Amino acid sequence: MSDRYDPDVALETGAQVPPDEPVIEKEPEPGEPSRWQQALRQIATGNAIISVLAVLLALVVGAVMIAFTDERVQAASGYFFARPGDTFVAIWDSVAGAYSALFQGAVYNFRRDDFISGIRPLTETLNFATPLIAAGLGVGLAFKVGMFNIGGRGQMLLAASAAGWVAFSFDLPFGVHMIVATVAGIVAGALWAGIAGVLKARTGAHEVIVTIMLNYVAFYLVSWMLRTQGLLQAPGTNNPTTPPMKDTAIFFDLLGPRFNLHFGFILSIACVVLVWWILERSSLGFQFRAVGLNPKAARVAGINVNRMYVYGMLIAGALVGLAGVDQVLGTVTTGFSSGIDAGIGFDAITVALLGGSNPWGILAAGILFGAFKAGGFAMQAAEGVPIDIVLVVQSLIVLFIAAPPLVRAIFRLPQPGSKPKKRTRSTRKEEVAAK
Repeated sequence: MSDRYDPDVALETGAQVPPDEPVIEKEPEPGEPSRWQQALRQIATGNAIISVLAVLLALVVGAVMIAFTDERVQAASGYFFARPGDTFVAIWDSVAGAYSALFQGAVYNFRRDDFISGIRPLTETLNFATPLIAAGLGVGLAFKVGMFNIGGRGQMLLAASAAGWVAFSFDLPFGVHMIVATVAGIVAGALWAGIAGVLKARTGAHEVIVTIMLNYVAFYLVSWMLRTQGLLQAPGTNNPTTPPMKDTAIFFDLLGPRFNLHFGFILSIACVVLVWWILERSSLGFQFRAVGLNPKAARVAGINVNRMYVYGMLIAGALVGLAGVDQVLGTVTTGFSSGIDAGIGFDAITVALLGGSNPWGILAAGILFGAFKAGGFAMQAAEGVPIDIVLVVQSLIVLFIAAPPLVRAIFRLPQPGSKPKKRTRSTRKEEVAAK
């Protein structure tokens, strides 16, 4: 086509354009989004915002349940149509009082006279969070390798038994005794989890089934040892409990005898840094992540997938075992029973999910759930709120995290990987017409 029939030339020169050649108007190129817009979009489509919003939604649902179970709200709702304001005031007092008690029981108690006494709830939160962080790291690292480690209960029980046996059976110098007991517990947890890793690598057995069965084996094995003299049972008693731990093996207090926070918290923080380094800065961590993303591709690339399964479960079991050590050498030092795990092995799954299997996310999630545990008792004592409400909130957090599309639909968040819609001249005309 000659230049005189070119639509652009015709528009500039006024030349005639054949009727079969439509005039093509150039659409303006949309402007590039600013750095702040790109950052906000990355935040809105990331996994971290899902975790935060899941906690927020769980707290909202928890507030509704608190209001429905409060007797004052029930009484005021009986004459709602006569005086509706009383019902709303009762709801506010109920929810605000419950969450205020939760905060004062988990972070800072404003009713105390001095700062040292007021900060005690925060130390209780960190104390509850200590085993949750360690166990959550074990579960999260297994997730990175593509394995579902739900054998935390069995790994904690074996680790607690090994560490406790060393702690009350031997006479060793201070420091050495604590180190030996800690190492014994970590090794026991690693070996117990390693069974699942070896079976998956050698036979292809699914780790979920294996770890569930190992939980039962560990529980009944430890129960038998607690009822047998010469093993774990305290001398001179028929109760299924151990003797107290010797002072040379107990974790020392970080802030003095007035607080329960012990050296195990420092170990958990060190494990966060260690796991982060393994996953992000080491070749072993690269192989872990490669196997977790696509084991077939990792095998083609020359990675020994079966070996990674074994290594992953050994390290995961060692981390969960540290949680069991924290229990017997830091929290329950007067002797323990078969309930020493206190449900931490299963709570660790929630912590790992909330933290996105990221070490720093697991640290934050562990502290959050430690706050729920510490503040839940204060909420029950101060406001009469059932402690089960806290458990419901924790369960709802898992539910919302497991359903990201639901959270995105509620808050109208963009889907991951989606691009902002281009604004053309026609869309701008539609926006102007709509206004």
